[in-house]
Amino acid sequence: MRIRDPIHGVIPVSDPEKAVIDSRFYQRLRYVRQLGFGDMAFPGATHTRHAHCLGAMYVASRVFNAVASRSELPDDVREHFCTAVRLAVLCHDLGHMPLSHASERIAPRRSLLRLPGWLDSVAEGEQATHEDYTAKLLLDSSLTDIIQKEFGPRGITPMAAVALITGAKPPKDPGFTYKGVDWAPLLRAIVSGELDADRMDYLLRDSFYTGVNYGRYDMDWIVSNLNPAVKDGRAVLALSRAAAFAFEDFLLSRYHMFVSVYLHHTSVNFDHMLRRYYEETPGEFEIPHDPESFLLCDDAALWYTLRRSKNRWAERISRRQGFKLLAQFTERDTGYDLEVLNSALTSGGFEHYTVLSKGALSKYVGSSGGGGNPGLFILDVSTGRLTEVARYTPLYQRYSGAVRLTRLYVRPDQAERAREMMGRLLGQTTQP
Repeated sequence: MRIRDPIHGVIPVSDPEKAVIDSRFYQRLRYVRQLGFGDMAFPGATHTRHAHCLGAMYVASRVFNAVASRSELPDDVREHFCTAVRLAVLCHDLGHMPLSHASERIAPRRSLLRLPGWLDSVAEGEQATHEDYTAKLLLDSSLTDIIQKEFGPRGITPMAAVALITGAKPPKDPGFTYKGVDWAPLLRAIVSGELDADRMDYLLRDSFYTGVNYGRYDMDWIVSNLNPAVKDGRAVLALSRAAAFAFEDFLLSRYHMFVSVYLHHTSVNFDHMLRRYYEETPGEFEIPHDPESFLLCDDAALWYTLRRSKNRWAERISRRQGFKLLAQFTERDTGYDLEVLNSALTSGGFEHYTVLSKGALSKYVGSSGGGGNPGLFILDVSTGRLTEVARYTPLYQRYSGAVRLTRLYVRPDQAERAREMMGRLLGQTTQP
């Protein structure tokens, strides 16, 4: 099967992959938007996790094939590794909840999913995450049988796919070792790392659908300069020095997309109102822990509930009547005292709220390329010397941390008076 994609062109799909794509669990992603409330600010941002995962799978092939062409892997091993990484990337978002990350705060306890113990090492807390749901769907649902039937004869199990997605070490050998070298870290880096297929697709895709230019970077040059390298018996992903500047551009693109798109004040505003809705009306909408029930848990189901709800936040969301942005600042801005501003707004009788947005640009700072934290190395092709990217480029340290934005929102009918009051207050606090 071939699929036409506006970002990558024609995407070839194998028969086993088609069986997964045709499953109800994958088709559910047609009804989960990639950017949640993003279309509230960018009307074109109605693209879905379904399309993104297809694109990411295609990128994973490009990355792996570029790396494999510089290795001594025989054709059968290449095909095995490539098939496994494509499956993992295709399925990596299966567990996303309605409006993407916005609904994870009402997910059930992780223990209700009854995940195997070998995944406990990557657990993020007592509440289930979308990664936990992805693992559940792959390991314990009707999708499990499909994967075993279609990929089992190729030596690829659901457990192997989950290992690549989560970074956890499975109890059984996933089969990613060749001539004593463990290729799992490199394959894992393609699924989730500094230059993974996920990020490489969604930056281009989100940029395209939102109509901004910030997410564009030179993917062709980056891919053509990726190499395999062996460090302590483990294969790692290495970028030639010639493409180091292209990686810096990739980092800048990701940073700018966070500031301008992912943490846009309108999206953040509606995300906060959804949180208030969940807090004030517990149980009106729930995330089921049962895989079959989870099939019906998508954006359409949540929007249906919001439109019928009598909760004031649900009504504001469904009518697109968000609070108005009053102020926003970062830790680098001066002249703002959040405590003073909040106190003044409260004293003045203004209904308002504060939202702190934090977006992690990198989860792998200081990583050495193994386990659940795959790293990226810069390779000197002439000598074979490897340098961790964090040590090679100062831009990595500058842009690898979290983006933090603080916003004050006020009820729309009070916005004008609140701005006048805040203007007077800030004018007083900035006087010499």
